[in-house]
Amino acid sequence: MKASEIRELSTSEIQSNLEDTKEELMKLRFQLTTGELTDHTRLSYTRKVIARYYTILNERQEEEELEGEA
Repeated sequence: MKASEIRELSTSEIQSNLEDTKEELMKLRFQLTTGELTDHTRLSYTRKVIARYYTILNERQEEEELEGEA
């Protein structure tokens, strides 16, 4: 998922997707440990998506703090 697509989502949708993606990462790590994971690129892709979610959530939080100060 691209950052522009994530920015179009509401904050609650982002948080929901973040939790789902974290679960997916946990399952991928388990598959890696047991030797069932065949596509190792999914692991790094999933970590990058999680980072994008956190980045956009932090941007929104900073915007809210700046608006509250003004």
